[in-house]
Amino acid sequence: MLNKNLISFLVLLFSVVETYAQQSVEEKTEPKVEAAAPAKKWFESISIRGYVQARYNRLFETNPDLKCEQCDRSWGDNGGFFLRRIRIIFSGQITKRVYFYVQPDFASSASSTGLHFAQIRDAYFDLGLDDENEFRIRVGQSKVPYGFENMQSSQNRLPLDRHDALNSAVSNERDLGAFFYWAPSEKRKLFADLVKDGLKGSGDYGVFAFGAYNGQTANKPELNDELHIVSRFTYPMVIGNQIIEPSIQGYTGQYVMAADQVSKETKLNADRNYTDQRAAASFILYPKPFGIQAEYTIGRGPQFNTATDSIEIKKLNGGYVTFSYMIKTKNDQIFIPFTRTQYYDGGKKHELDARSYKVRELEVGMEWQPSKNFELVAMYTISSRRFEDYAKQDNLQKGRLLRLQAQIIEANTLTYTFWTTSSSLRPS
Repeated sequence: MLNKNLISFLVLLFSVVETYAQQSVEEKTEPKVEAAAPAKKWFESISIRGYVQARYNRLFETNPDLKCEQCDRSWGDNGGFFLRRIRIIFSGQITKRVYFYVQPDFASSASSTGLHFAQIRDAYFDLGLDDENEFRIRVGQSKVPYGFENMQSSQNRLPLDRHDALNSAVSNERDLGAFFYWAPSEKRKLFADLVKDGLKGSGDYGVFAFGAYNGQTANKPELNDELHIVSRFTYPMVIGNQIIEPSIQGYTGQYVMAADQVSKETKLNADRNYTDQRAAASFILYPKPFGIQAEYTIGRGPQFNTATDSIEIKKLNGGYVTFSYMIKTKNDQIFIPFTRTQYYDGGKKHELDARSYKVRELEVGMEWQPSKNFELVAMYTISSRRFEDYAKQDNLQKGRLLRLQAQIIEANTLTYTFWTTSSSLRPS
């Protein structure tokens, strides 16, 4: 049987499609004289691009037991040079209203001893419901519209990893589902310009988003008949020489603890189902030249309780704030000093036993872009992380380390159009 969440989603989805289908019929009754568009060759509608990130995290390290499974698995003991991302992106506007996007990652870890396996990150298509594609439906595996930094591509983000609080909502930020996006044309252009101008934008995920997804995170099968429901509203605004973007978002659903996520001795609900609900607020002041990026989330979800050796539904909260300053030199080089402080108190449902976390962290770094195709980041991290599961209890790790990342990017020329090889309006 279809659950109530799915029925509500389908009713809204079909009502939108019906409205715009009717509009299209009415428009056809009015005679229009338009010049025929020239036929496009395949290479004029499909683009291939990508990026590679190489890291080293062991400089001036004070505690090899300080780790972050969700962040970067080359932290700590036995970590060395590490390929964090190897991504190739295939995308294209097949027709005026149909767009596809496929992004495999060749740096995925199959196990603790196996690296550099290919895995799908994104595989979806967009169906435009009007000629300007202001109304779109996205179907497939893609980013769940929850949080600004989650939406922001790792090739654009200043800190080397996403913060714990909002990122713990969706592993790899993605899941299988269907999402409705709306944004007026002028806002879609602004989303594109924020990326094109190097202002660390998030890409175009609409002004308003609403959708349903499995809820077990990317590349994982659905394990119950309950879909997660998510919604987001964000509104970038130009105020004088500044650009700000406030956002609110939230989701609800039931998460299932899979058998390989739970220790044999850990107690859990008989049906393995746990309430998974969150809400968050975001505020962005784009770096022109001073920038602020801040987000905070509250909610409840599965979390390991050391007092009872069980996974329980517990409250969570946390957030971060990042300050940055963009410096452009006369020879087109860019320097961006930044600092981020973050806090998180809650569980991580996709880790073993829904590990309980309490994180306090300060990062100070610099991004240097000598050209559009290369950048180097150095970041000093001061961290206090308590992460506990059945095997590791009372596990508080503190330490400091200097982290380095070199990134090579294939940089597309970004233009505002819906019917070219450009990917300006599409996230990566």
